[in-house]
Amino acid sequence: MNVAIIDYGMSNLGSINNALIECGGENVSIISNPEDFKNATHIILPGVGSFKDGMTNLKDLCWIKPLRKTVIEDKVPLLGICLGMQLLADKGFEGGEIDGLGLIHGTVEKLKPVDNKEKIPHVGWNEIYSKTKSPILENIPDGTDYYFVHSYHFIPRSVKNILTTTPYCGNFVSSVISDNIFGTQFHPEKSQRPGFQLLKNFLNL
Repeated sequence: MNVAIIDYGMSNLGSINNALIECGGENVSIISNPEDFKNATHIILPGVGSFKDGMTNLKDLCWIKPLRKTVIEDKVPLLGICLGMQLLADKGFEGGEIDGLGLIHGTVEKLKPVDNKEKIPHVGWNEIYSKTKSPILENIPDGTDYYFVHSYHFIPRSVKNILTTTPYCGNFVSSVISDNIFGTQFHPEKSQRPGFQLLKNFLNL
């Protein structure tokens, strides 16, 4: 096992690094050079910040082409977390209309409250409910709480790419799936035991 955490200047990587090690991850590395994940068996794309800044950094640091090749052609499992999940989309609308990685078809748009009780950004613990069966959700029952911090959400083009939803601003998509590609809007590394279970499941793929 070789777990590669992509460092593109958009996240504090210490917490996800420590969580992966605690979950049994072997040879976990934070990498800042695309050539360093040639032998990766699992890839983590974390991120906190705007869609525009995230894609700008990935482009400027020459991550886009090798990341797409490794995930699409070599079928290495990828987990995008928070902004990392959003960047999987075709387009985002934070800071203008910005092209994403296009790994899962869809767009990233701002959350819209349905009543005065719902605040943006959405911060805190909330439940997830599965819409698609996947090994990454093994031993994670519906209604499990995860930790969120976000103002935008992923709207997949196909319902087949919806892994879980969360009851806020209607029901937003809280995780996505497409073959070997996964994304969570929530932070598993900050979600205690349920988060560690999801990371363990990912490492077992």
